[in-house]
Order: sequence, then structure tokens, then C-alpha cells
Amino acid sequence: MKLRSIVLGLAIGSFSLLSMAQQPIIIKFSHVVANDTPKGHAAEYFKKKAEELTKGRVKVEVYANSTLYKDKEEMEALQIGAVQMLAPSLAKFGPLGVKEFEVFDLPYIFDNYDELHKVTQGPVGRMLLDKLDAKGVKGLAYWDNGFKSFSANKDIKTPADLKGLKMRIQSSKVLEAQMRALGALPQVLAFSEVYQALQTGVVDGTENPISNLYTQKMHEVQKHLILTEHGYLGYAVITNKKFWDGLPADIRKQLEDAMEQATRYANQIAKQENDNALEAVKKSGKTQVYVPTVAERAAFKKATAKVHTEMESRIGKDLIHSIYKETGYNPAK
Repeated sequence: MKLRSIVLGLAIGSFSLLSMAQQPIIIKFSHVVANDTPKGHAAEYFKKKAEELTKGRVKVEVYANSTLYKDKEEMEALQIGAVQMLAPSLAKFGPLGVKEFEVFDLPYIFDNYDELHKVTQGPVGRMLLDKLDAKGVKGLAYWDNGFKSFSANKDIKTPADLKGLKMRIQSSKVLEAQMRALGALPQVLAFSEVYQALQTGVVDGTENPISNLYTQKMHEVQKHLILTEHGYLGYAVITNKKFWDGLPADIRKQLEDAMEQATRYANQIAKQENDNALEAVKKSGKTQVYVPTVAERAAFKKATAKVHTEMESRIGKDLIHSIYKETGYNPAK
């Protein structure tokens, strides 16, 4: 009887271990924007491809719109393993201690997606992602959102029109310097708090790709939008390094394939999503959209060019100039 009990116990234990082994690996993917944005769609696409390619061995749970963690909380949550994947905007890595990522915040450093992709899809972009390893974070890919434009309850056509306006920014020394160069007063706020702050007058305006402006309904509380396209807003898809390195090699390869497909998808839809959002903003009739002339855009570029020089000691002169080399940046252009 004793031997029988031992055999039975071993059998039950083996069954339990087998059951545990068959449990899917859960990836909690948290982000702060709406589902119907480029990042939101890309996260859902990654979920679909990851579950398909791993044949259900991985389950991805996507938490959109700050439902799990807000801006300031999500990075710490990833580092302690409370979530496994994020796609924070590139400005978030300065506070993490990797200030080099703030190069992406420099005004007018990229004039178009072609220039941008020479960096994000080339050796400079990979080098920056590799710097995250020391923080316990693994950089997987860059996802586009789009180019930012200014909105406010005041008509803006020249840099002088921003003088004295309280403008919401992400936490970034570069963005602070950009706003001050324009005479504006930078106000750091979590993304989830921006609509109410605009509605109540805590801030006067903001900068966003149009898809963010529209999906967060900011256009309902902003009377004017000028399409300056002065800065890039993109994301780095990151994971907890310990979690990633601990995955079975075959699953990690399948997830890398899923991420590659999701990245292609994300970058294909980003411009279209922003174009669609712009049309929706125009149709709403709540925000007047202004397209600056070539000379007016050049005035904004000239007014903010000094930010590049001011930030060389923070970001690294060599890094900034390596991007100039890739893109052909010319402050006088």
C-alpha cells in the first residue's frame, strides 16, 4: 500500500508538472494610448502574431489607455517584472538614465520618415537600444507614431505666438529647452491627464501627432492647430531583460519574428492613421487647422535650432552629428 501511495503521488506530481509546463507564457503588454492609434493597432497585431507563431504557447494581454499603469509608473513596473512589455515614447528613457534617447526629441532633426528610418532601422538605432541592457531592459524595436504639431486655444502662425503659453510636454529636458526657445512655458503632465488640463485651462496647449490629438479628444478643447511637424514622436518596444533571456530559445525566436512583422505593420500604418485623424479633426469643425508656409516653417526651425547646440553636453555631440550624417540635417535648410 505504501509503495502504491508513493507511485500514485509521483504520478500526480508528474501530471501537475506537465500541466504547469503546458500553461501558456503570459506577456502583459501595457501602454498609455487608445486602441485606435498606431501604437494601439500595432500592439494588437503583435498579440495576434505572437499567439499564432507560438501556437498558443504564449498569450499576450494588451492593456491600453493607461488602464494598468500610467506614464510615470510603467517603467518601474517593467523593471520589477509586474509587466513584461511596454512601448513607451522615446522621451521616457532620459529619466531612466539613458539620456542619448533624447536625441529623438530635438526639433526638426528629421524632416520625413525616410530620414528617420535611416536612424531607427540602422546601426545608430540599434546602438541606442543596446544601451538599455544595463537598466535591465531589452530593446526590441522602434515603432513610429508620427510628427508632432502644436495646438492651442490661440491662433499660432509664428514662434512669437507661443510666447507665454503654458504648453504640455513629456518629461524631457530637450522638450523643455524647445518650449523655452519659443518663449512658451513647458508643463510636464502625464498623457492621461492632458485632456482635463486643456479643458480646465491648467495648460493652454500641447504638441502631438494628430492621431493622439484626435483619439484623446483634445481637438474638442483646442481651437487651433498648426501643422508644424516640428518633432518626432515614436516608441521603443521594450521587455524585461531577465524575462526575455529566460524564455525558451524557440519561443524567443518566434516572438522576434512576431515583433518584426508587427514593426513593419506599425510603420506602414502610422502615416495613414495620422492622415485619417487630421481629416477627422477638420470635419469636426472644433479646431481650425493651419498649414504654415515654407517661410513660416523655416522660422520655427530657426527659432529652435539653438536647442541642438544646447543639448550637445547632455545627449552627446558625436551622437547628434552621427544623425546629421545619416539624415543630411542642415539648420539653415
